Amino acid sequence: MSLNNDSRFNSSSMLNAVTKLLWGQSLPPGLLVTTVRATWNSTWRLMMSQLAPSDSSGGYTRPPSKFRFSGNPSPGSLHLYVGLACPWAHRTLIVRALKGLEEAVPVSVASPGLDGSWEFKRVDADGIGIGIGIGPGLDKANGCRTLKEVYGLRRGGYDGRSTVPMLWDKVSKDVVCNESYDIIHLFNSSLNSVAGNPDLDLSPPELKEKIEEWYRVIYPNVNNGVYRCGFAQSQEAYDRAVNDLFCTLDKLEDHLASSRYLCGDTLTLVDVCLFTTLIRFDLAYNVLFKCTKKKLYEYPNLHAYMRDIYQIPKVAGTCNFTEIMDGYYKLLFPLNPGGIRPVMPCTSQNEILCRPHGRESLSSATPIEAKV
Repeated sequence: MSLNNDSRFNSSSMLNAVTKLLWGQSLPPGLLVTTVRATWNSTWRLMMSQLAPSDSSGGYTRPPSKFRFSGNPSPGSLHLYVGLACPWAHRTLIVRALKGLEEAVPVSVASPGLDGSWEFKRVDADGIGIGIGIGPGLDKANGCRTLKEVYGLRRGGYDGRSTVPMLWDKVSKDVVCNESYDIIHLFNSSLNSVAGNPDLDLSPPELKEKIEEWYRVIYPNVNNGVYRCGFAQSQEAYDRAVNDLFCTLDKLEDHLASSRYLCGDTLTLVDVCLFTTLIRFDLAYNVLFKCTKKKLYEYPNLHAYMRDIYQIPKVAGTCNFTEIMDGYYKLLFPLNPGGIRPVMPCTSQNEILCRPHGRESLSSATPIEAKV
């Protein structure tokens, strides 16, 4: 007989028996609760220091990207690595789709492993997304098991953080870039010779200054702001982050009452950057990251603006809500030790996101047309 197959001898049953023997149906004694709480707090801080480095006040400090874009990569040599839960990687998928770069820049989609690293694995049809059918799978460029292994293939190796998105050069066997903002600029303007939609410019010269002005607002307070809330390790740091976040959302709500997109009639890169945070807001940030003052649905203009972008051809196909929720609730262990994924809010379901947004009345611009 195997003890592993006999429930009478498993560890859970033994713990329950000892617990009942010591204090019956009552709660554990205060000393035990205090000891366990102190131990858990210490362990939590240790895990958070690895997951989310903080400053002296307990505020989250995002490590800078190691590989920034420089030079002119050969269009035919590029391969994109992403994870579908990641908003930073999502930016690159949207711009890749809108520019018609699906054939020119193949993609490998990693899944978060139980240890928090990115890994490649075969996934059944239930794992694919809406529309273009993008979903987790194997490494199509290098055949590696993990993204860390891919990074390690570069010249001189690499032993740092292995993050997505990452743009890889298949010819030189090296990392081109792992900074999302650099990659979307590259996709927008440097690959038009192989793009299916080369005429689309998401960063037109006359709007560059305005795009950067808005990015300086949304990056620290919204894109990274939700992480500053969720990864705060002190009440002071959390209070500061959540105030910055919702003050900025209020400002955006007011601005979008009279402007279809952030820079007027034209969809730009900064709208893509804001969208990937907004689409995750009610799914994950509102609950798991304690961004609880309001749901995005309570901002009429912001929610309609998000639906407007979601309904642009090809954008919905880059959104995989199952992967997003699993990536946050099941795998961010320090924030959700039980790994229980809550039910998806109805306001984030496809039928709601596809409702008319009415924002055409704010714009005289021609809508974006997808080119296959």
